[in-house]
Amino acid sequence: MKVAVVGATGLVGTKMLQVLAERNFPVTELIPVASERSVGKEITFKGKGYRIVSMTDAIAAKPAVAIFSAGGSTSLEWAPKFAEAGITVIDNSSAWRMDPTKKLVVPEVNAEVLTKEDKVIANPNCSTIQMVVALQPLHKKYGIKRVVVSTYQSVTGTGKKAVDQLMGERDKAVKGASGEYPMAYKYPIDLNVIPQIDVFLDNGYTKEEMKMVKETCKIMGDDNIRVTATTVRIPVMGGHSESVNVEFANDFELNEVKSLLQKSAGVVVVDEPASQAYPMPMDAHDKDEVFVGRLRRDETQPNTLNMWIVSDNLRKGAATNAVQIAEYLQEKGLL
Repeated sequence: MKVAVVGATGLVGTKMLQVLAERNFPVTELIPVASERSVGKEITFKGKGYRIVSMTDAIAAKPAVAIFSAGGSTSLEWAPKFAEAGITVIDNSSAWRMDPTKKLVVPEVNAEVLTKEDKVIANPNCSTIQMVVALQPLHKKYGIKRVVVSTYQSVTGTGKKAVDQLMGERDKAVKGASGEYPMAYKYPIDLNVIPQIDVFLDNGYTKEEMKMVKETCKIMGDDNIRVTATTVRIPVMGGHSESVNVEFANDFELNEVKSLLQKSAGVVVVDEPASQAYPMPMDAHDKDEVFVGRLRRDETQPNTLNMWIVSDNLRKGAATNAVQIAEYLQEKGLL
């Protein structure tokens, strides 16, 4: 199968190539696409060299599927052109997520909504993906009424510039290094926490927070779920962490909650307080699963659970989820 990766040289694009190889997706020909300044350069995939091509050349090559991770404006301009050529686009940007004519998909939750007619498919926000993977089995059983989530998000979610800022600040603090480094954030990130991800909106929430609110309801197919979010950038790499408080319509038993999660696709339960075992970003790094722990009843109100959710934001939060969508399409003969 011919597969195009648009944004192949970026953090997420590079991870997509890695995931495609690791999961042995049936790529017969890779078509890497990047910005005009990268056209002609070579990347390696499964030990073979491929030259980066332009958008126009990628469309002319007629891949079966194009996985986009090149930003919203690029997706808005080019995804329809790929779709018009009969190419199925899986887009990792926010461009199409809330478009009512486009599906927003997390395979473990709602892959069944996909059809052969879906030519532009939206990959959700990283912090939303890991949360809904853990919430879906509980929603089916108990009915979610309200979710209160606070996130602790890796600098890799911002991109290479943010990673360079963090490491530059750390080198300066630890080694006394005087080299220049970029500022991805307005403030230092090392030894700091920044309670802002993306721009502020008129309601006082950030765009990232409202993504979690709106995307959760769309993916889970239930506009009655109330979600409120606070999203925070912290100086870690490896994955995003979330403290999630969930109010259900019906009561639950903790043992049953744990059992449901253990049986759920894509979920790993790490919840042994006696041995201080719980999910951490360093353990989720370079893994595809969503890790859940710190399961406990909220003692301040009925039918309410506290949980801690961790996942690698570049993998399940972006690249892996997109590849899993492609896998589902291929398996069901929808490509």
